[in-house]
Amino acid sequence: MKFNIAKLSHKRLPLFVTTMLVLSLLTAACSSSNSSNSSDSTSGKPTEIRIMADYSIAQPPAPDNPVHLEFEKRTNTKLTVTWVASGDYSDRVNVALSAGDMADLIKIPNITTPLFRQMVKQGAFWDLTPYVENYPNLMAMDAKIWNNTKIDGKSFAVPAGRPMDGGGFVSIRKDWLDKLGLKMPTDMDEMYTVLKAFKDNAPDGKKDTVGYTMRDSRVIEEIFTGTAGKWKERDGKLVNMTLEPEMKDALVYLNKLYNEGLIPEDFPVMKENQYWELATNGRAGVTSETPEALFRYTMDQWKKNPEVEWTPMISLAPKAGGKQYVTQSTGFNGVLAIPKTVSEEKMKAILKFIDYGSGGEGLDLTLYGIEGAHYTVEDGLKMANDKAVADSVGTAAWGKIFSTTVLDLWQYAAGMPREVYQRNMEIAEEKSKISTGDPAIGLVSETDIKLGADYNKKIADMKVQTIIGKTTLEEWDKYVDSLKTDPNYTKITDEINAEYSKRMAQK
Repeated sequence: MKFNIAKLSHKRLPLFVTTMLVLSLLTAACSSSNSSNSSDSTSGKPTEIRIMADYSIAQPPAPDNPVHLEFEKRTNTKLTVTWVASGDYSDRVNVALSAGDMADLIKIPNITTPLFRQMVKQGAFWDLTPYVENYPNLMAMDAKIWNNTKIDGKSFAVPAGRPMDGGGFVSIRKDWLDKLGLKMPTDMDEMYTVLKAFKDNAPDGKKDTVGYTMRDSRVIEEIFTGTAGKWKERDGKLVNMTLEPEMKDALVYLNKLYNEGLIPEDFPVMKENQYWELATNGRAGVTSETPEALFRYTMDQWKKNPEVEWTPMISLAPKAGGKQYVTQSTGFNGVLAIPKTVSEEKMKAILKFIDYGSGGEGLDLTLYGIEGAHYTVEDGLKMANDKAVADSVGTAAWGKIFSTTVLDLWQYAAGMPREVYQRNMEIAEEKSKISTGDPAIGLVSETDIKLGADYNKKIADMKVQTIIGKTTLEEWDKYVDSLKTDPNYTKITDEINAEYSKRMAQK
């Protein structure tokens, strides 16, 4: 496989071999560079900052993690991090918000988190609007990301910025395609052919293949509906695609996969690790994930068998000749809020801390770690070693906090060979040319806040029941018709469109 690295812009070269260093960097920057912003500047004592954030690896970094210690050393901070597993994080945040026992810097899963928005209106968090303009690395973030995370036109949190393109989508075992003489699928009919061939012909020699893991099965729905999330812009208005024929087409397709054993029979109750066991044990040749996480999860599989080649796909169309679709990211992975219990002086120090980790030498430390210990520079590229993996360097812990919007954030993981990284970058560049985003990012309906959870649960249940055949397509149609005439559900659409109109008028 050959890659033309000359095509890659210099500013997009591997900026995240060790994104996990991010939180340590956070500690560092917070206390930090300018002692005038530190609450203990006169005594020279480290600025103490409590942080609550999520992680998505087996174990979070310990307090004696070398990157953690390096951050504290460089920025004169004392960092106490409460790490919470990503799967439990939303619930833990709600508990913390309800109890009023908040860290000095708390990551909120989404700007639309209802309890957070309610507390913002009650004055529980700093309005950062007058302050963030003084932090150049934060201001370098795309204005669209800032706009999508505002509440009533103000910034009550700093986006944990992410690149808009090159993130999670479908990935496939290219070595299986080659072994079976199949081409890379370009639409969902061709994908069906591939999944069936994977199951029937057992490329790994074992008759236990299901085809697609069903991890983040929403991507299948989105390929059919042609939008990220459930809202799609048509003629200046947002349409709820849950109620459109394209959603039914997606359910028909998934039902076919289910009936033919091309997806796991127990997918509705599977846990995160079970999706990955299917992929790494050779029982599935298709899954969904960001390229860097895909490599982290399958690295051991690849080391045992170098012929294993998981390849991110560029895009897929719902049918032959249809419009190609690939997801565009929201541009942020949650937001970082500072409660008003923190003094203004310390709030500024925390902003300086976040800013430090989001650019320049701070971003280098965030993404790469410590030179000589975690990476070496080869031909201008920072290449990680095994210690970077052992010390949790990457996007799954430290990288959950800082703003890292460079394109290659999701294309590189510690331990990844250069040629795989370069391939990922070329694919990400192609994705960026055609990606489709969610037009409703950050928009809120008050009715949805009050009633949306119940509707969403019922809709999700109906989808699963339709896929596994417990609910007929006729019953799905009747349910959709009931939603179209439900005054509360239609009110959600009206309110979302009202907010969308306001946003568009401000552009």
